[in-house]
Amino acid sequence: MKTVFSRRGLHRTASRVALTARALCLAALGAQVAVATHYDIVCRAPDGTVKWVERCDNLVVTAGLNDLLDKTFKASAYTAAWFVGLTDGTPTVAAGDTMASHAGWVEVTAYDEAVRQTLTLGSVAAGAVDNSAAVATFTISGDGTTVGGAFLTTVDTKGGSTGTLYGAAAFTAGDKLADDNDTLEVTVTLTAAAA
Repeated sequence: MKTVFSRRGLHRTASRVALTARALCLAALGAQVAVATHYDIVCRAPDGTVKWVERCDNLVVTAGLNDLLDKTFKASAYTAAWFVGLTDGTPTVAAGDTMASHAGWVEVTAYDEAVRQTLTLGSVAAGAVDNSAAVATFTISGDGTTVGGAFLTTVDTKGGSTGTLYGAAAFTAGDKLADDNDTLEVTVTLTAAAA
């Protein structure tokens, strides 16, 4: 006995198989990943004495999440250039923030370096990567400079409004003060884990 399939029947069967395979893949993946950014910031006086230490966690904004998906899964116009910036006092970070529009915070530009500091990451291991081998360092240029957090962006222009904002963070313990020639050493740790 011979089985005959019409083209229409084969097309329907192939479509069902493809949909079933996609559903199984999504279920197997669990479809959830949590990404996070953690900042450790040390303020040192000109003599090297530690004045204060702050730790805080980043809110990855929508623009940052979109960029992550675009570069990772679509491989669209990939660039590995990321830069660390500082925010002023009492920053309020919102999911809709971008470099062009972030009503809840202002960038600190009172430092000697001409540009935001490059984020130079080491090797990725166990779902994490950091810049501990090349800490981003800012030399403060004015007494009583208020610092309230940090952010990551794709453009190094100090005080600029272009590029993609990945996310920003407010200090957990509130604003800190830094004086002329103090240095801020910013260690950034990026993690990704199954949620």
